[in-house]
Amino acid sequence: MKFSSAFLLLSGAVAFAKQPNILFILTDDQDIHLGSLDYMPKLKKYISEQGTTFTQHHCTVAICCPSRANLWTGHAAHNTNVTDVKPPWGGYSKVVSEGWNDNYLPIWMQNTGYNTYYSGKLWNGHTTSNYDSPYAGGFNGSDFLLDPYTYKYYDAKMTRNGAEPVSYAGNYSTDVISGKIQGFLDEALADERPWFVVAAPIAPHSTQVTDNATNATSLQIPEYAERHAHLFNNYTIPRDTRFNAKIQGGVSWMAHLPELNSTVIESYDEFGRARLRALQAVDEMVETLVEKLDKAGVLDNTYIVYTTDNGFHISQYRLPPGKECGFDTDIHIPLMIRGPGIEANKELDIVTSHTDLAPTILNLAGAPKALDGKIIPLTKGAAGNKTYEHTSVEYWGTALAEGLYGFNNPRYMYNNTYKGLRLISNDYNLYYSVWCTNEIEFYDVNTDPGQIHNLAADSSTSATYTLEGRSFDQVIARLDTLTMVLKSCKGVVCTEPWNSLFPSGAVGSLKDALKPEYDTFFAKQPKVSYSACELGYIVSSEGPQDFNVYESNKTFLKVNRSDRDFEYGDDWHLYT
Repeated sequence: MKFSSAFLLLSGAVAFAKQPNILFILTDDQDIHLGSLDYMPKLKKYISEQGTTFTQHHCTVAICCPSRANLWTGHAAHNTNVTDVKPPWGGYSKVVSEGWNDNYLPIWMQNTGYNTYYSGKLWNGHTTSNYDSPYAGGFNGSDFLLDPYTYKYYDAKMTRNGAEPVSYAGNYSTDVISGKIQGFLDEALADERPWFVVAAPIAPHSTQVTDNATNATSLQIPEYAERHAHLFNNYTIPRDTRFNAKIQGGVSWMAHLPELNSTVIESYDEFGRARLRALQAVDEMVETLVEKLDKAGVLDNTYIVYTTDNGFHISQYRLPPGKECGFDTDIHIPLMIRGPGIEANKELDIVTSHTDLAPTILNLAGAPKALDGKIIPLTKGAAGNKTYEHTSVEYWGTALAEGLYGFNNPRYMYNNTYKGLRLISNDYNLYYSVWCTNEIEFYDVNTDPGQIHNLAADSSTSATYTLEGRSFDQVIARLDTLTMVLKSCKGVVCTEPWNSLFPSGAVGSLKDALKPEYDTFFAKQPKVSYSACELGYIVSSEGPQDFNVYESNKTFLKVNRSDRDFEYGDDWHLYT
């Protein structure tokens, strides 16, 4: 394994003769499963072929503002309490009221000695009215897109360093952001201090459209630069097993989605073409920024991170364009990183999530911090950095239909609150979730890669299902208990949940937990459940918060989790 002269790996920590620079490129609603990465040749040339692609990366909450709060704080959404894109459960005002404007990654990077810069979309609900109440904290230089103009590609309004908003009407917003980032790089390169720069274009997010007659807004086909209008005319949404498919055993509102007709399908295919065209300006921006860093002589000491806030579906499961679901279409997203010591043109299949990015970046800066995520091992087998098989998934509120056609015309579907769990290892590939309706989903993705067949709703199939020689009921008992631990975890419990159940360390994976000797223990666990379908995080509606702990002498203990603090002490008592 080769490292640059500035890079030294010691006991899992990263030490630098000079702290590295970090360029973070964050798109909006970019998919993997619709094939968007296949249409970005410059991203491939400059990032993935020169770095490592993390093939099992996930967001933990599939909607913009909560996902960004998770990403920039390194805390799970149930700990940020930012769970929507608008008040009272989310948006910029919620970020501020929860204290995150003064306690997140850019401020931590400044405290580590970095100059920090940002251009593009930061938060939903960051508007032309509240941009200065207060100013977004943590940046030496900033130029933020502001609502209600954020999703208007040719009519953006932005605030530079907290000044009065300026209109960029007639200019394509991705190009505007690219120019601003180039300017911030000039500022950063003129200083001796290391820098952290974020480029956050809105592509390929839908365009916000206002109906002049009713003043109602909707999200419609993305706008693209005129120079890209001729591209991808033959693209169609992948006709895989998910396309226009009815989920066998669908839950909540998803059980009743009608089949898409040919008119709707053609509209959705064009929607997908527009998304690809919108990404071309991002692809050009990647090339421009990398070549600028190379020309300045700093590329070899710069980490470049490329990801998105959440994924996207179009036509899969008969869904209109949108996100907010727990399927891989919505949570399985791009992550590519190049930089010192990172192998070129490599893929790593370790399970990672957005919760891990803040601690990973802080570690690269030489200032590790205990958060809800882990430090991602940027090279296979990196010393001291553990890998885990799980990603916790959660969501509160509604699902929103984008495009011309809705859920039989209503834009919102309710009862879309759920807790989910994605488990991936060499031995299994699973998704489990409990909805606020108390329906459950279980997909074996190895045998059902499209996540079409909910085994939890099919007693005839589940009766014969086995995993590692154990029955369906025994598997579900383990998955539900793991979800119980993760649904309100904090700190190391989020990365090492099995240790909270088995303090001896005897169990570190689902495979370990499936041993028959633990059957009685898991049978006595409380179950994940809801008493109401809330639009935000209301703990009292989310069922039991306590779980039982296994001791080697077969004594069960019960953890009082009322304050979500998992220290040993008086909060522990015998379970009888």
